[in-house]
Amino acid sequence: MSTRVGLTGGVASGKSTVTAMLRDLGAVVIDADVLAREVVARGTPGLTAVVEAFGEELLTPEGDLDRPAMGRLVFGDAESRRRLEAIVHPLVYERIAALEAEAPAGAVVVHDIPLLAENRRAGDFDHVVVVDAPRELQLERMLRDRGWTREDAESRIDAQASREDRLAVATHVVENTGTREDLRDRVAEVFADVVSAGSGAPGRP
Repeated sequence: MSTRVGLTGGVASGKSTVTAMLRDLGAVVIDADVLAREVVARGTPGLTAVVEAFGEELLTPEGDLDRPAMGRLVFGDAESRRRLEAIVHPLVYERIAALEAEAPAGAVVVHDIPLLAENRRAGDFDHVVVVDAPRELQLERMLRDRGWTREDAESRIDAQASREDRLAVATHVVENTGTREDLRDRVAEVFADVVSAGSGAPGRP
């Protein structure tokens, strides 16, 4: 039986870096956002269903889903968004179940879920790992690394769960305020705790 871990963190917290480190340590990583793209890739039944529901104008000349066009269609249109989710979500959940079933016995299965706190999904997992960084550090990274304006960066942070709400559901917190080596050491420590808990051995406090 695998150990299920929910991984979350605010924008520019470093969650993607932590995900990669966990994968390197041997975790099976399931990224629902990646799966949502895969299930509507060219040639899939999912893309066929989307085209049947919304029309061929959502295809690029190459036959792929035109994501910007899809985004414009569903943004601000709750009914269209629900129709799209009714197609995509069951396919994603099917892939998640398949990937979990394929995981080796005793594996640590990490679900990368940006909106875990917002969607109140903490109870779905054996452990919840929150990648944490102070708001000012998030803003600094978004301005420096992504070229966003401060107004846009603040709006993005404000649209997500508060830092306090995320920390409230954490069983493990990975603070990403130091060097990459510091982060790697902390991720390895958390991974060891999760593995020991899953094996029945006492974990570190």
